[in-house]
Amino acid sequence: MSGDGEWLQKLDEQQLADVRQLLLAVREADGRPEVEPDGALPGEFDGGEHLVACVEGDVVGYAHLDTTGDSFGHQVAELLVHPAHRNRGYGAKLLQALDERAAVGFRVWAHGDHPAARQLALRTGLERKRELLILHTTVDGADWPEPVLRDGVSLRTFVPEQDEDAVVQVNARAFDWHPEQGAMTTGDIRADERRSWFAPAGFFLAIEEDTAKGPKDGTVIGFHWTKVHEATPGRFGGERVGEVYVVGVDPAAQGGGLGRALTLAGLRYLAEQGLRQVILYVEGDNAPALAVYTKLGFTRHETDVQYGR
Repeated sequence: MSGDGEWLQKLDEQQLADVRQLLLAVREADGRPEVEPDGALPGEFDGGEHLVACVEGDVVGYAHLDTTGDSFGHQVAELLVHPAHRNRGYGAKLLQALDERAAVGFRVWAHGDHPAARQLALRTGLERKRELLILHTTVDGADWPEPVLRDGVSLRTFVPEQDEDAVVQVNARAFDWHPEQGAMTTGDIRADERRSWFAPAGFFLAIEEDTAKGPKDGTVIGFHWTKVHEATPGRFGGERVGEVYVVGVDPAAQGGGLGRALTLAGLRYLAEQGLRQVILYVEGDNAPALAVYTKLGFTRHETDVQYGR
C-alpha cells in the first residue's frame, strides 16, 4: 500500500466507481455486502469517512468509518480487502489506519466470523464485543398459521409519505436498547423507500383502533418490515431469500402476542412471494427473541462479530 492513504469525507466519481467494483468483487467471493451495479452504495457506507487503499494503481482495500457512531457512542467501521489481494497484509494495514483515525472505543465488523478476521483481531489486541446472529429457515413444510390479534387491533400495510413518523416513534421506544436500530429516522426510511428492494406490500403495521375516530385513524403500536434479497452467488444456494428485516412492538403493547402475530404476517407474505428461504438477524444475547424464532423453525446459520478494545 503506497503511503498512508487519505481519509475522505466524500468519494469522487472515480473513487466511487473503484469502491463499487471492490465491493462487487467481495460480494462475489463472500456473498456480502449487498451492493448494486449502480445507484447508492449500501447504507452502511453512507456518510462518515472513507479510505481507499491502492497498490500501483490497483484498489486493494477499502475502509469506512461511521464517525457518527451507534446509539452508545461507538464509532463503527467496515474493512474490506479485494479477494485477489488477500493474505498480503493489507487488512492489517487498513486496521492500523482505522486504529489511528477512529475515536477510542471504536468497533469494527467481521462479517461471517471469518477465521482470518479472528486471527487479525487477536494479533492487534481486539476483543469480541458483540455477536449478531443470522438465523435461517426453509419455507417448504413450514407451518405458519394466520396471525391472531386481540380485539381492537388490526393489520394493514405501510403507506409511503404517511406512516414514516409513526413507525419511527414506535421503533425508538421498542429499540431504545439497540446500538443501531433505535436511532432510525424518518429520513432513513425514506432513503430505503428509494432502494430497489423496498415493497410497501411487505411492510405490516399493527393498528390499535380509536373508537372515537374509527380504525383508519388508529395508532401504530407495532410493525414488521420484510425484505427480499436478490440472488447472490455462493450464498443461500444462489437463490432469492426473504428476511424478517425488523419487528418492532411498542413496549406498552407487549405481552399479548403482537410480536408473534406481526412475525407470522410477514413470514406468510414472504412465502407467498415464492421464496424458499427466510433469514433474520438477532442479537446473540437476546434470549427471548431467540426462543420465539426457534419455535418458528429458525436455526443459527452465520455470525457477524464486532471487535473492539
